[in-house]
Amino acid sequence: MKIEVVTLFPRMIAGTLEFGVIGRAITRGLLSVGTEDPRAHTSDVHRTVDDRPYGGGPGMVMKPEPLMAAIRAAHARLPAGSPRVYLSAQGEPFGQAQAQQLARLPGMLLVAGRYEGVDERVIELGTDRELSVGDYVLSGGELPALAVIDAVARLLPGVLGDERSSVEESFVHGLLDWPHYTRPEVFEGAAVPAVLLSGDHADIRRWRLAQALARTAQRRPELLRTAQLSPEARQLLSEIQARGERK
Repeated sequence: MKIEVVTLFPRMIAGTLEFGVIGRAITRGLLSVGTEDPRAHTSDVHRTVDDRPYGGGPGMVMKPEPLMAAIRAAHARLPAGSPRVYLSAQGEPFGQAQAQQLARLPGMLLVAGRYEGVDERVIELGTDRELSVGDYVLSGGELPALAVIDAVARLLPGVLGDERSSVEESFVHGLLDWPHYTRPEVFEGAAVPAVLLSGDHADIRRWRLAQALARTAQRRPELLRTAQLSPEARQLLSEIQARGERK
Protein backbone atom coordinates (compact mmCIF):
# COMPACT_ATOMS: atom_id res chain seq x y z
CA MET A 1 0.00 0.00 0.00
CA LYS A 2 1.13 3.54 -0.76
CA ILE A 3 0.15 6.42 1.53
CA GLU A 4 0.80 10.14 1.15
CA VAL A 5 0.37 12.67 3.97
CA VAL A 6 -0.08 16.39 3.34
CA THR A 7 1.43 18.07 6.39
CA LEU A 8 3.31 21.15 7.53
CA PHE A 9 5.53 18.85 9.60
CA PRO A 10 6.89 16.08 7.35
CA ARG A 11 9.59 15.09 9.86
CA MET A 12 6.90 14.41 12.47
CA ILE A 13 5.43 11.77 10.18
CA ALA A 14 8.68 10.27 8.91
CA GLY A 15 10.34 10.13 12.33
CA THR A 16 7.45 8.35 14.02
CA LEU A 17 7.17 5.71 11.30
CA GLU A 18 10.77 4.56 11.75
CA PHE A 19 9.88 2.32 14.69
CA GLY A 20 8.19 -0.98 15.47
CA VAL A 21 5.88 -2.97 13.24
CA ILE A 22 5.24 -0.10 10.83
CA GLY A 23 8.92 0.72 10.47
CA ARG A 24 9.65 -2.90 9.59
CA ALA A 25 6.78 -2.95 7.09
CA ILE A 26 8.25 0.09 5.34
CA THR A 27 11.74 -1.43 5.30
CA ARG A 28 10.35 -4.64 3.79
CA GLY A 29 8.48 -2.75 1.08
CA LEU A 30 5.02 -3.72 2.30
CA LEU A 31 4.11 -0.09 2.94
CA SER A 32 5.26 3.23 1.49
CA VAL A 33 4.55 6.56 3.19
CA GLY A 34 5.42 9.87 1.55
CA THR A 35 4.75 13.46 2.58
CA GLU A 36 3.99 16.74 0.86
CA ASP A 37 4.51 20.11 2.57
CA PRO A 38 2.11 22.91 1.52
CA ARG A 39 4.97 25.36 2.18
CA ALA A 40 6.66 23.98 -0.93
CA HIS A 41 3.75 25.41 -2.93
CA THR A 42 3.96 29.01 -1.73
CA SER A 43 5.39 31.91 -3.72
CA ASP A 44 6.12 34.54 -1.06
CA VAL A 45 9.36 34.93 0.86
CA HIS A 46 7.71 33.97 4.15
CA ARG A 47 6.18 30.78 2.69
CA THR A 48 2.78 31.76 4.09
CA VAL A 49 0.27 28.94 4.48
CA ASP A 50 -2.29 30.58 6.77
CA ASP A 51 -4.33 33.77 7.04
CA ARG A 52 -6.96 35.42 9.23
CA PRO A 53 -10.51 34.01 8.95
CA TYR A 54 -13.17 35.96 7.11
CA GLY A 55 -15.83 37.12 9.55
CA GLY A 56 -13.31 37.54 12.35
CA GLY A 57 -12.55 35.33 15.30
CA PRO A 58 -9.46 33.86 16.93
CA GLY A 59 -6.76 31.83 15.27
CA MET A 60 -5.70 31.37 11.68
CA VAL A 61 -6.97 29.25 8.79
CA MET A 62 -4.89 27.30 6.29
CA LYS A 63 -4.98 28.99 2.90
CA PRO A 64 -6.54 27.09 0.00
CA GLU A 65 -3.90 27.72 -2.71
CA PRO A 66 -0.84 25.98 -1.21
CA LEU A 67 -2.94 23.27 0.45
CA MET A 68 -4.78 22.33 -2.74
CA ALA A 69 -1.53 22.34 -4.69
CA ALA A 70 0.02 19.99 -2.13
CA ILE A 71 -2.99 17.68 -2.25
CA ARG A 72 -2.86 17.49 -6.03
CA ALA A 73 0.88 16.86 -6.08
CA ALA A 74 0.65 14.08 -3.48
CA HIS A 75 -2.44 12.49 -5.00
CA ALA A 76 -0.75 12.32 -8.40
CA ARG A 77 1.81 9.92 -6.89
CA LEU A 78 -0.85 7.49 -5.70
CA PRO A 79 -2.48 4.65 -7.63
CA ALA A 80 -5.97 5.06 -9.05
CA GLY A 81 -8.69 4.49 -6.50
CA SER A 82 -6.83 6.15 -3.61
CA PRO A 83 -9.21 8.36 -1.59
CA ARG A 84 -8.30 11.78 -0.25
CA VAL A 85 -9.04 11.80 3.50
CA TYR A 86 -9.15 14.86 5.73
CA LEU A 87 -8.58 14.24 9.45
CA SER A 88 -11.28 16.31 11.09
CA ALA A 89 -13.21 16.54 14.35
CA GLN A 90 -16.33 16.81 12.18
CA GLY A 91 -15.59 13.57 10.35
CA GLU A 92 -16.98 10.06 10.51
CA PRO A 93 -15.69 8.25 13.60
CA PHE A 94 -12.66 6.14 12.71
CA GLY A 95 -12.82 2.58 14.00
CA GLN A 96 -11.77 -0.93 13.07
CA ALA A 97 -14.40 -1.17 10.33
CA GLN A 98 -13.03 1.97 8.64
CA ALA A 99 -9.48 0.65 8.99
CA GLN A 100 -10.52 -2.58 7.28
CA GLN A 101 -12.14 -0.63 4.44
CA LEU A 102 -9.01 1.44 3.85
CA ALA A 103 -6.71 -1.59 4.07
CA ARG A 104 -8.42 -3.07 1.01
CA LEU A 105 -7.50 -0.05 -1.12
CA PRO A 106 -4.29 0.44 -3.13
CA GLY A 107 -3.46 3.67 -1.34
CA MET A 108 -4.77 6.77 0.39
CA LEU A 109 -4.01 10.45 0.87
CA LEU A 110 -4.26 11.87 4.39
CA VAL A 111 -4.61 15.62 4.88
CA ALA A 112 -3.39 16.90 8.25
CA GLY A 113 -4.73 20.35 9.06
CA ARG A 114 -3.36 22.89 11.53
CA TYR A 115 -4.37 26.14 13.24
CA GLU A 116 -8.15 26.67 13.52
CA GLY A 117 -8.72 24.48 10.47
CA VAL A 118 -8.53 24.63 6.70
CA ASP A 119 -10.45 26.67 4.18
CA GLU A 120 -13.77 24.87 3.65
CA ARG A 121 -13.32 24.98 -0.12
CA VAL A 122 -10.35 22.64 0.21
CA ILE A 123 -12.57 20.08 1.95
CA GLU A 124 -15.23 20.45 -0.72
CA LEU A 125 -12.91 20.37 -3.74
CA GLY A 126 -9.88 18.42 -2.56
CA THR A 127 -11.08 15.60 -0.30
CA ASP A 128 -13.39 12.60 -0.59
CA ARG A 129 -14.16 11.87 3.06
CA GLU A 130 -13.49 13.10 6.59
CA LEU A 131 -12.45 10.91 9.51
CA SER A 132 -12.31 11.69 13.22
CA VAL A 133 -10.22 9.74 15.74
CA GLY A 134 -12.22 10.98 18.72
CA ASP A 135 -14.29 13.71 20.31
CA TYR A 136 -11.44 15.87 21.53
CA VAL A 137 -9.30 18.70 20.16
CA LEU A 138 -5.71 18.21 18.99
CA SER A 139 -3.18 20.74 17.74
CA GLY A 140 -3.17 19.25 14.26
CA GLY A 141 -3.97 16.29 12.08
CA GLU A 142 -0.57 14.60 12.23
CA LEU A 143 -1.30 12.40 15.25
CA PRO A 144 -4.67 11.27 13.81
CA ALA A 145 -2.95 10.56 10.48
CA LEU A 146 -0.37 8.41 12.25
CA ALA A 147 -3.12 6.57 14.12
CA VAL A 148 -4.90 5.80 10.84
CA ILE A 149 -1.66 4.64 9.21
CA ASP A 150 -0.85 2.34 12.13
CA ALA A 151 -4.35 0.82 12.30
CA VAL A 152 -4.50 0.25 8.54
CA ALA A 153 -0.95 -1.03 8.11
CA ARG A 154 -1.45 -3.75 10.74
CA LEU A 155 -4.13 -5.25 8.50
CA LEU A 156 -1.94 -5.52 5.40
CA PRO A 157 -0.80 -9.04 4.49
CA GLY A 158 2.65 -9.85 5.86
CA VAL A 159 2.96 -6.85 8.17
CA LEU A 160 2.40 -8.75 11.42
CA GLY A 161 4.61 -11.71 12.28
CA ASP A 162 1.56 -13.88 13.04
CA GLU A 163 -1.45 -13.23 10.83
CA ARG A 164 -3.74 -14.31 13.69
CA SER A 165 -2.75 -11.16 15.58
CA SER A 166 -4.89 -8.87 13.43
CA VAL A 167 -7.84 -11.27 13.73
CA GLU A 168 -7.73 -11.68 17.51
CA GLU A 169 -7.29 -8.03 18.53
CA SER A 170 -9.78 -5.73 20.19
CA PHE A 171 -12.74 -4.54 18.08
CA VAL A 172 -12.18 -7.01 15.24
CA HIS A 173 -15.38 -8.86 16.15
CA GLY A 174 -16.93 -5.89 17.90
CA LEU A 175 -15.59 -6.85 21.33
CA LEU A 176 -12.78 -5.69 23.58
CA ASP A 177 -9.79 -8.00 23.93
CA TRP A 178 -9.45 -10.68 26.61
CA PRO A 179 -6.72 -10.48 29.33
CA HIS A 180 -3.23 -11.63 28.38
CA TYR A 181 -0.60 -13.32 30.59
CA THR A 182 3.01 -14.47 30.23
CA ARG A 183 5.76 -15.80 32.50
CA PRO A 184 6.25 -15.89 35.46
CA GLU A 185 3.29 -17.99 36.53
CA VAL A 186 2.98 -16.01 39.79
CA PHE A 187 3.88 -12.32 39.99
CA GLU A 188 3.68 -10.43 43.31
CA GLY A 189 1.13 -12.94 44.56
CA ALA A 190 -1.06 -12.80 41.45
CA ALA A 191 -1.29 -16.09 39.56
CA VAL A 192 -2.08 -16.80 35.92
CA PRO A 193 -5.63 -18.23 35.59
CA ALA A 194 -5.46 -22.01 35.82
CA VAL A 195 -7.36 -22.55 32.57
CA LEU A 196 -4.49 -21.01 30.60
CA LEU A 197 -2.11 -23.60 32.05
CA SER A 198 -4.42 -26.55 31.40
CA GLY A 199 -3.45 -27.22 27.81
CA ASP A 200 -7.14 -27.68 26.95
CA HIS A 201 -7.49 -25.46 23.88
CA ALA A 202 -11.29 -25.68 23.79
CA ASP A 203 -11.53 -24.49 27.41
CA ILE A 204 -8.99 -21.73 26.76
CA ARG A 205 -10.89 -20.49 23.71
CA ARG A 206 -14.18 -20.46 25.64
CA TRP A 207 -12.57 -18.70 28.62
CA ARG A 208 -11.10 -16.01 26.36
CA LEU A 209 -14.44 -15.45 24.65
CA ALA A 210 -16.19 -15.18 28.02
CA GLN A 211 -13.57 -12.71 29.26
CA ALA A 212 -13.92 -10.57 26.14
CA LEU A 213 -17.69 -10.53 26.51
CA ALA A 214 -17.55 -9.69 30.23
CA ARG A 215 -15.00 -6.93 29.71
CA THR A 216 -17.03 -5.42 26.87
CA ALA A 217 -20.26 -5.59 28.88
CA GLN A 218 -18.59 -3.84 31.80
CA ARG A 219 -16.50 -1.22 30.02
CA ARG A 220 -18.12 -0.62 26.61
CA PRO A 221 -21.67 -2.04 26.74
CA GLU A 222 -22.72 0.00 23.70
CA LEU A 223 -20.46 -2.17 21.52
CA LEU A 224 -22.65 -5.19 22.20
CA ARG A 225 -25.53 -3.61 20.27
CA THR A 226 -23.66 -3.98 16.99
CA ALA A 227 -21.26 -6.85 17.72
CA GLN A 228 -21.63 -9.89 15.48
CA LEU A 229 -21.98 -12.60 18.11
CA SER A 230 -22.04 -16.33 17.45
CA PRO A 231 -24.73 -18.46 19.15
CA GLU A 232 -22.07 -19.60 21.64
CA ALA A 233 -21.13 -15.99 22.41
CA ARG A 234 -24.78 -15.03 22.91
CA GLN A 235 -25.25 -17.91 25.34
CA LEU A 236 -22.13 -16.92 27.29
CA LEU A 237 -23.26 -13.30 27.38
CA SER A 238 -26.64 -14.34 28.76
CA GLU A 239 -24.91 -16.32 31.51
CA ILE A 240 -22.63 -13.38 32.32
CA GLN A 241 -25.55 -10.96 32.51
CA ALA A 242 -27.58 -13.38 34.65
CA ARG A 243 -24.71 -13.68 37.14
CA GLY A 244 -24.47 -9.89 37.25
CA GLU A 245 -28.18 -9.53 37.99
CA ARG A 246 -27.98 -12.04 40.86
CA LYS A 247 -25.23 -10.10 42.63
